[in-house]
Amino acid sequence: MSEPMLIIKGLAVAIDDKPILHDVNLTINKGETHVLFGPNGHGKTTLLMTIMGVPRYKITGGEIIFKGQDITEMPIDERARLGIGMSLQRPPVVRGVKTRDMVSACARGRQSNEELETIVKSTNLSELVERDINYGFSGGEIKRSELAQLLAQQPDLVLLDEPESGVDLVNISLIGELINTLLQKKHPIRERERSGLIITHTGHILEYVDARTGYVLLGGTIICEGDPHEILKTIVKQGYEECRKCMM
Repeated sequence: MSEPMLIIKGLAVAIDDKPILHDVNLTINKGETHVLFGPNGHGKTTLLMTIMGVPRYKITGGEIIFKGQDITEMPIDERARLGIGMSLQRPPVVRGVKTRDMVSACARGRQSNEELETIVKSTNLSELVERDINYGFSGGEIKRSELAQLLAQQPDLVLLDEPESGVDLVNISLIGELINTLLQKKHPIRERERSGLIITHTGHILEYVDARTGYVLLGGTIICEGDPHEILKTIVKQGYEECRKCMM
């Protein structure tokens, strides 16, 4: 069996000296998709940002191992080159930079113009690529733009922060289809080269994207791990506090 794609051991993180995460542990193998549940303000986005290497998120303990390499102190650009990509829940508007140019930059010359055009068409962005990044975009258009960038980048580890957030019913099916393409879901798991970690607040994305393992992050630490659909059922019926029983 190949080494895990991602190993997080005893991770502790602070923002502006305020502790946010403590003793977070998880392992994602190659080809697997995992999902992360939890109330707002309990550290889900902080975890993804820390894995990505965003400077504001200071690691105060533990380590992050990606494809067998310790990346705990590695800067964000090196992590991206090594094969980590992320879609933000609320990405910023970037004036003066065209969406087409960003998609092309994410490819880093590894895909032809024809391949990039295929990505643009598959994400239904043909009428938007000449506009500034996210400027005047709807929620669904922003998510499709983010996924186009990831499809161009082709990262080994895909981090998705609430991909269903702000997406209407017309777009959610396409978003799910694009995520499945990105994570190579049409292939048997042993043939997949990419892994995913998805934050979901509503669990709605699970209707479109299959996940192997679910976690509940509460109070800055993972308190429960198991089948994502069973976890979601528990949360819907009994709330997050019921998940604490996993620790007992």
